Amino acid sequence: MLPNTGKLAGCTIFITGASRGIGKAIALKAAKDGANIVIAAKTTQTHPKLPGTIYTAAEEIEAAGGKALPCVVDVRDEEQITSAVERAVERFGGIDILVNNASAISLTNTLDTPTKRVDLMMNVNTRGTYLTSKACIPFLRKSKVAHILNLSPPLNLNPLWFKQHCAYTIAKYGMSMCVLGMAEEFRGEIAVNALWPKTAIHTAAMDMLGGSGVESQCRKVDIIADAAYSIFKRPKSFTGNFIIDENILKEEGINDFDVYAIKPGHPLLPDFFLDEHPDEIMKETESHAPVPEVKEEKPQSEPQPPPRPQLQSQPPPPQPSSPQPQLRPQRPPPLLQQQQPSRPHFGAVEETFRIVKDSLSDEVVKATQAVYQFELSGEDGGTWFLDLKSKGGKVGHGEPSDRADVVMSMTTDDFVKMFSGKLKPTMAFMSGKLKIKGNMALAIKLEKLMTQMNAKL
Repeated sequence: MLPNTGKLAGCTIFITGASRGIGKAIALKAAKDGANIVIAAKTTQTHPKLPGTIYTAAEEIEAAGGKALPCVVDVRDEEQITSAVERAVERFGGIDILVNNASAISLTNTLDTPTKRVDLMMNVNTRGTYLTSKACIPFLRKSKVAHILNLSPPLNLNPLWFKQHCAYTIAKYGMSMCVLGMAEEFRGEIAVNALWPKTAIHTAAMDMLGGSGVESQCRKVDIIADAAYSIFKRPKSFTGNFIIDENILKEEGINDFDVYAIKPGHPLLPDFFLDEHPDEIMKETESHAPVPEVKEEKPQSEPQPPPRPQLQSQPPPPQPSSPQPQLRPQRPPPLLQQQQPSRPHFGAVEETFRIVKDSLSDEVVKATQAVYQFELSGEDGGTWFLDLKSKGGKVGHGEPSDRADVVMSMTTDDFVKMFSGKLKPTMAFMSGKLKIKGNMALAIKLEKLMTQMNAKL
């Protein structure tokens, strides 16, 4: 990890969204130098799923050696921003560094993104960054350090990063466009840069987005804190850059990045907006184990059942493991009670649903309370459903009797990989292999369920 040098001693750093996660990690890194930290966030009471408040963060910052000023700030409110800036200047005498970290996310497509969610992302990400920068710039101009750092991605116009979550991409790119414009506008006075992770970073928000087990594919927030610290050490002439955390730390001489991994050696989930990742990581994770093969039955006097797909017990993407013994059960009763005798055999898809059915229980239904519909393309494709609202749970071919809460579209091959633990839904969604319509929170519940099924089977 990057050692502290004491360079930020006495500097005042204004950080939005610093009550938890990446913002707090940057604050704690600077606090070790003896920096003054303005915690500009709106959380004053502990959230059941997102621990941390501006007051608990202040305690940690002062315990680490810094001075803290907790300010209640919703970056959508210009008056709250202005008030916090005035308090910071009054308390510490000025502002040396601004970190625009506060952000809102909704990974939903155009038709499934409510207007209020669009407004939230635009107002927090783009407008909030712009207004906070505007309020701090007069004081940053007086500083010898003078840095603005936005936690935002490189501007990448590959349609891949727009088609699944257009509103989020626009809002996040708005932060990056502030870097592009302000770096040039204030060249020589203030360094303005963007920082983005190469891989997913483990935070409470990531747990909510990625589901159970996602942490093993993430790095710690420490890598972002170290990268930010590296940027703050640089002169004002270092400006207008879209920096990837791993790249700048390599310039610092760091080559062992396992120290930042939650689970060293485990394949990492790439972050958004970096073109080189999706296909490469997909190939890497798919190379760890073969796809469960379920062969079509051939006419015989006594038909034999297809083998069960082997579901991995570890969170996907899997690492190489020793072969599992092949199970040879007696032929089970037909899975789908609705089927007609003449319906064609569905191979791997039907076998996957049979295993899913065997894993269901009243407890699973009670915990999930959702109906999922799968639109599968390719060989053995069609419409299937998983009803986790009805007693005991139901699966079947065709549309569910109740309206689906979530509709997932993908190929049959990717569907089998996803349920066998070989393809993580988050990865499939990011790379465009999986399209989701409906309630994203319930989609995440399904991912957690799949992890539980893999562990059980």
